[in-house]
Amino acid sequence: MKISFFDRVSSSTSTDDDFDAFDEEADERPTKGNLRDKMGTSSSRLLAEEEDAPVAEGQLPVDVHQTPSEIIIRAFVAGVRPDELSINIARDMVQIEGSRMERQNISSGDYFSQELFWGSFARTIMLPEEIDVDASTAAAKDGLLTITLPKLDKKRQTKLKVKAG
Repeated sequence: MKISFFDRVSSSTSTDDDFDAFDEEADERPTKGNLRDKMGTSSSRLLAEEEDAPVAEGQLPVDVHQTPSEIIIRAFVAGVRPDELSINIARDMVQIEGSRMERQNISSGDYFSQELFWGSFARTIMLPEEIDVDASTAAAKDGLLTITLPKLDKKRQTKLKVKAG
């Protein structure tokens, strides 16, 4: 009977527990199968490729903040060309879609680790207040996409002149 790690450390001689997780794990060498089990679903793209399942669309992480006059959306889009991005803006919503394609052909068997997301992604952001769609801008620099959305001033009033005729 094996003495457990805890028993060895504490100098206890109890033999009631036959289970020693540390010794069993020490005998196990990392293989693609057990490494995949330990990694869980975080490697869904790699698993999907191995099982010939369709790759799910990724979700683009974003930061959204406001100033007194604007709502600003920022997202990392490194590796995405401007022509691979589509930004649709409505008064209360922004939708960002794109695709990040790997430029090299690397066999999945040659990877030790694959954490970067390659493929299409999308994100819809509901805005906390209405924005001026026509005055909105988008710019990308150093892999950071910044979308600037001017807020509509609902308190602003304008006088209209009535035209005769």
